Amino acid sequence: MEKKNVLGTTLQLCSLEPLTGYFRNGECDHCQSDTGNHTICAEVNEEFLLFSKAHGNDLSTPRPEYNFLGLEAGDRWCLCANRWLEAAEAGCAPPVILESTHEKALEIVADLIQNLHLLWSCKYFDFSVYVEENNPNEIEGRKLRFDSTHVQIFCK
Repeated sequence: MEKKNVLGTTLQLCSLEPLTGYFRNGECDHCQSDTGNHTICAEVNEEFLLFSKAHGNDLSTPRPEYNFLGLEAGDRWCLCANRWLEAAEAGCAPPVILESTHEKALEIVADLIQNLHLLWSCKYFDFSVYVEENNPNEIEGRKLRFDSTHVQIFCK
């Protein structure tokens, strides 16, 4: 069975370096034993790494006993959907790579996406038309930061 991303197309690799995914295969795929739902591929930033550490999941400190070198800002990593949502609600969610985010993530974050009335492009949220017409800094009270390949949503 083909693994699907949130765009309904074939799930793409998130990262091989650092090697991510519940199965450490580079994909944010899903299985029943993954109770953390590590399905969101994100490009982590310093803000998120500090948030995660403060909430008991230190992703930046190397853990050689687990063959984990620690993450740095700019690394792509499969995040737990609930942790990403917590970070979004706190205003520090890292940008999501939609083509590499498993469709299972929508069970957790779909309401946020639907409430924002976001447009989709073939790979990422496509704000280009919306931006040209509206020049938003926020949608429905949620601040936005975006470029052509990423979207970051600040939910305050």
